[in-house]
Amino acid sequence: MDKFDRIYQLHRIFEGRRTPVPLAELMARLECSEPTVYRLLREMKDYLGAPIEHDKKTGGYAYRRDEDGQPYELPGLWFNARELQALIVFEQLFESLEPGLLGEHLAPLKERITTLIRHRRLGLGEVGRRIRLLGMAARPTGEWFHVLASATLQRRRLRLRYHARSREEISERTVSPQRLVRYRDNWYLDAWCHTRRALRSFSVDRVRRAEELDQPAKEILEERLDEHLASSYGIFAGRANQVAVLRFSPERARWVADERWHPKQQGQFLMDGRYELQIPFRDPTELTMDILRFGPDVEVVAPESLRQLVMERLQRALAQYGAPKPE
Repeated sequence: MDKFDRIYQLHRIFEGRRTPVPLAELMARLECSEPTVYRLLREMKDYLGAPIEHDKKTGGYAYRRDEDGQPYELPGLWFNARELQALIVFEQLFESLEPGLLGEHLAPLKERITTLIRHRRLGLGEVGRRIRLLGMAARPTGEWFHVLASATLQRRRLRLRYHARSREEISERTVSPQRLVRYRDNWYLDAWCHTRRALRSFSVDRVRRAEELDQPAKEILEERLDEHLASSYGIFAGRANQVAVLRFSPERARWVADERWHPKQQGQFLMDGRYELQIPFRDPTELTMDILRFGPDVEVVAPESLRQLVMERLQRALAQYGAPKPE
């Protein structure tokens, strides 16, 4: 533990105590000698203006509270080594997730953290080489993410020009943003659409223009949001009204049993080693795509409509390779 960590820890000790802390306890918690404790106390008082008082009766030390009873705070930006490591790792991961998305806004913080790291010789320059986050099929976020995020946090309505990929249509909408969601390496905006008078999810990369309005956003209860946008499988909204029953081969079961497909899924191992997974869903589109990637290692047991849909997609895939259709 270096001097900076000890000063930080000493501050935390005093911050959390209203009674004087004995010298022996300070030595034990800081893992240092009596002279070192005295030196730290002196540096905090002389250079950081810490209002440390010595209690002659107990021989302990404590912060002097102001008239409002507020504790003293260290000036500037203070982190211990572990917190600095966590911050720099977070910044690295977010930059890998969305290059440049928050770079301009995080730059001042990153510069100060980098200075602290260099001064304290923590050797965190390895983060970029030692931690990697690989995205899969991520789409560019687009230029309007900051406007959407600002309106969502400030609870303001938005006027959107939106290009629906499924119908190849462009529409103008006024929405009340509820939350931003990152799902499978892409961003979505959950919002109340005043044009459609219903909850909708918008793919952020399909927003062609966004304007924050000077009107408060309509508030939707969290329970209603989850019921409409999170009860079913995948990104497709709506209350789940079906349950898919999937059975995976014994070889694949060991992996699937540890996976979380849906918050309300149910799974069990069967006597023959296969794994049965039950998943609530409404729209089969995304679920079908996930089933197909397992090929022969999964069987759709129910419902029959989903089973037929997967069979049709498999047959069409075989036809691409010239395979004869089954009789």
